[in-house]
This record gives sequence, structure tokens and C-alpha cells, in this order.
Amino acid sequence: MPSLIRIFADMKKFRIGYGYDVHRLEEGRDLWIGGIKICSDKGEVAHSDGDILLHALCDGLLGALALGDIGTHFPDTSDEFKGIDSKKLLSKCVDMVEERGYGIGNVDIMLRLERPKIKPHVNAMRQTIAPLLHCDIGDVSIKATTCEAMGFVGHGDGVDASAVVLLEVKE
Repeated sequence: MPSLIRIFADMKKFRIGYGYDVHRLEEGRDLWIGGIKICSDKGEVAHSDGDILLHALCDGLLGALALGDIGTHFPDTSDEFKGIDSKKLLSKCVDMVEERGYGIGNVDIMLRLERPKIKPHVNAMRQTIAPLLHCDIGDVSIKATTCEAMGFVGHGDGVDASAVVLLEVKE
């Protein structure tokens, strides 16, 4: 049986991060979620492409290493990031993680959106995200729920997402 000292020493090999993002929805805009464009009459209002799921994931990665948030690294006041594909932002966050000697253990993402239904798109999102994270598709969990017609999400005025990430030292 391993000693408690060894167990705690091994725990330093891991970092956990949490990310959250929220966007307003507006008619006539594109809806990007999880790196794919989804057919919808409403899309996110944002400086970038507004991919809520990837933004929450970026914040989780940055937070795991105490590197601030997505706005610190990719400010919405910069023309450099206006309309940018959020997959590029995620790739830059993954680079920051790997430069510090870590890799992705797994990610668990929750999306809250009243409509359209997300379940038909989850596998395509996972297939898009896993290579960006340099991990297996089995390490990427995406879940979605509605808000039962309550609040800004439930009324169709917005969308939010949260992500939990586990980083582990690359050996």
C-alpha cells in the first residue's frame, strides 16, 4: 500500500481548472459551439466568433495554471482577435499548457442552451476538440441541458457554458 506522503507527492502532478462563459444570443448571427457551426436563427454576440464552449474551455485551461482568463490573453478591445476562430484561441491556450510541462488529462463541459438541440452535434464537437487538446476523444465529455424556459437561457436570450479540466504533468 502506498504511503500518504507518496500519494500527496503524486497529486502535485495534477492541476484542475474551471471555466465559465456566457453570451447573449441575437437573430442573424452565426452559432458556433464546440468548434462547429450549428444551424440556428440566433447566434452569439461576441468580439470573436463567440464559441461559448471553447471560451469556457480556454478559461479552464488558463485557470488550472493560474494564468488569468481568456480576456487577459485575448482582449475584446484588440482588433487582432475581432471575429477570430475560437479554435485558434484554444490552440494558443493548449500551447501555454504544454510549454509549462502539462498535458490534458480530461475535460468535462456543460452547455446550457434552450434551442437548438445539441445532442445531434456532440460527437462532431468532441471530434473537433480532441485533436486541438492533443488528447483522445474519450477524454472530452460534452453535456447539454436546457433551463426549462426559465431565466435568460430558458427564454432564448443567451447561452452559457462551464468546463472543468484536469491537467497532468507530461512524463
